[in-house]
Amino acid sequence: MWKKGDQRAPHKPLLILYALGQWQLTCQKRFLYVDARPKLVELLIEYGPKRKSYHPEQPFVRLARDGIWELDKPILMSSSFNKALIDDGVSGGFTEEIYQLLEKDGTLVDQIVNTLLEHHFPETLHNEILQATGLQLTYYRRRKRDPEFRERVLSAYQHQCAICGFQVKLNQQLIGIEAAHIKWHNIGGPDREENGLALCSLHHQLFDRGVFAVSQNYRIHVSEQAVGNEAFYDYVKRFDEQLIHKPVQQIYLPKEEFIYWHVKEVYKGDVGDFI
Repeated sequence: MWKKGDQRAPHKPLLILYALGQWQLTCQKRFLYVDARPKLVELLIEYGPKRKSYHPEQPFVRLARDGIWELDKPILMSSSFNKALIDDGVSGGFTEEIYQLLEKDGTLVDQIVNTLLEHHFPETLHNEILQATGLQLTYYRRRKRDPEFRERVLSAYQHQCAICGFQVKLNQQLIGIEAAHIKWHNIGGPDREENGLALCSLHHQLFDRGVFAVSQNYRIHVSEQAVGNEAFYDYVKRFDEQLIHKPVQQIYLPKEEFIYWHVKEVYKGDVGDFI
């Protein structure tokens, strides 16, 4: 895992997930970079932080340094990776040793995929990423969540969605309301109320996907890239520029540093509204 502060860098994990999906689907051990590039760019756009440009050529080349990946032709480190990979028709894939391990142990793919998902993405995105990469798991491991964090956050927001106010109980059991981390837990976001929002299942998914964010003045900002039908307006767009349903105590309001991280690393809209 590449680390620079708390920046997200899912480039290598997404490449590995894509390669494992290709192997599962077609038993293909090597694939041309030029053929894989459009899908890799799509994965980075959808599940990576918003950037001015996206560079799948970097993990395609640099993963070889980790000893689990190889290219069929050498690439000069001083060259333009993208141009060289395309012009020279370079293909890549895991080393033969890795494929032998995968073939020998039928549980290894599940172990690798579960570990990558847990370390790089929130649970709300796991199924979507599996579908996007074509992966089929025999066993999906759910991360153990702190039940006290959930209860504290839901209590702070009076057991209703901070965006739409949704609340429903059946036999005194709250349904469809979840405690969302503003700064993701796997990136070091703490299990504290000021790093949490009580969100309905729909808004939790959209928040983790970057469809909307919350600003430092606690207003909701919906990404200009997000479009939909009339229901999208009713459930999402109409809340644009509106205040969240604030917690019962001011000390539980979202903390600025966590808001900033979410805007910078997750939100898919114009960050000029925030920074």
